Amino acid sequence: MKIAAIQMRSGMDPDANLAALEPMIAEAAAAGASYVLTPEVTMIFAENREGLAKVAAPFEGHPQLARVGALAQQYGIHIHIGSLAVPLEDGRFANRSVLFGPDGAIVATYDKIHLFDADIAGLNAYKESATYRGGEAAVTAPLGDFTLGFSICYDMRFPRLYNGLANAGATLIAVPAAFTVPTGQAHWEVLSRARAIETGSYVIAAAQGGQHENGRATYGHSIVIDPWGRIVAQLAHDEPGVLLADIMPDLVTEVRGRIPALANARDFTLPDALQD
Repeated sequence: MKIAAIQMRSGMDPDANLAALEPMIAEAAAAGASYVLTPEVTMIFAENREGLAKVAAPFEGHPQLARVGALAQQYGIHIHIGSLAVPLEDGRFANRSVLFGPDGAIVATYDKIHLFDADIAGLNAYKESATYRGGEAAVTAPLGDFTLGFSICYDMRFPRLYNGLANAGATLIAVPAAFTVPTGQAHWEVLSRARAIETGSYVIAAAQGGQHENGRATYGHSIVIDPWGRIVAQLAHDEPGVLLADIMPDLVTEVRGRIPALANARDFTLPDALQD
């Protein structure tokens, strides 16, 4: 199976972001990709809740998603919008991933579970939960000979989610992301490889890259990792582009047979001090 990760430099205008995305989807489809993943915040990359509120469309009848569904049907492929902001009733947003099937219909959606709330000494506090409401359910979906597991960006730092996805049958795990440059340089590749090794799964990580309209800078370096932890393909830059890779379901079976970590896992108790 041939898959593609699309690297973008999304801005504040959903139509402009869609216009940048369309030719890259066409390029991936022409190269034979049957599954295409885009980054986190594909349609709008705003800095805060107020910025999103000005331009984020409701999920029902969403104009850019309708066009992506039409493209999936046109090319007869799965298109996975890594995430977009969806307005919720409490004034916040869901950071929602949307998978379209080859018929153009939505196959599955996933709302990002883990939100980055941090107050770091010497830096301004960053509270993602002020803008987004975290999801509560892990999601998998059939994808040809694979089962796709869903995650988004910060989720990558939580192995329990990936272990759960693998135990639910996931053999290919998607990580659409918008990593900052410092964290990307330090952690992007090692976390991608670790999640693949731990689960014996393929990992496809499609990234935002470069200097964005909202003032943020993201790392890029979209990557595909095999179940043994090897880099199958990578964009060694932060420019927009299409990353193609061939993946094989038999390799998942082989690696999980050689290192049956999922099968060998056991429950355990914790000392009282750690439970409190």
